[in-house]
Amino acid sequence: MQGDTGRKTSRTIKVMDVHVRPGHRSQGYLVAGPLVLRCALGKGGVSSRKREGDGATPLTQMRLLYGYRRQTPVIGDQPATALRFRATQLQDGWCDAANDRNYNRPVAATYKRSHEKMWRKDELYDICVVMDWNITERKKGCGSAIFFHLSRETYTPTEGCIALSRRDMMRLLPHLSGDTVIRVRRG
Repeated sequence: MQGDTGRKTSRTIKVMDVHVRPGHRSQGYLVAGPLVLRCALGKGGVSSRKREGDGATPLTQMRLLYGYRRQTPVIGDQPATALRFRATQLQDGWCDAANDRNYNRPVAATYKRSHEKMWRKDELYDICVVMDWNITERKKGCGSAIFFHLSRETYTPTEGCIALSRRDMMRLLPHLSGDTVIRVRRG
């Protein structure tokens, strides 16, 4: 992987649990050690039968693989973390066309097929961590671009991702690594 390499930190979190907030299927709580942080989930709630375009967050466990970061004054050159990050470029994209050979893979933002742009005006992907959903064992149509990224201030639903406030993400990053796993639970 091109780009930055992560820095080692002293206390790495091995497992983080995400629980659906009672009465709010598209919001939840991420539990990381003693921290309990509010998060946004998919507009389709949590599903054990994740499909492309359903807006659901997969009910599973996902390892954190690597991340994209857009250099901003708040983030700086490199977030302090053991996760590998690369600087987001204007041309970065992520294929979400289920019948394409590059499905659920990074592509150029000029890609002819359907894709997600990684450089967003709304800043949600200023920090965007790729989770191992449908990547290591990829299946067409089972969901793509399931990321761990920044939330809107009001924690509005995502398209299936898990999203934290910028403050909470910056708090967690020093404790995350490629060995960290997020487990999504219903309750």
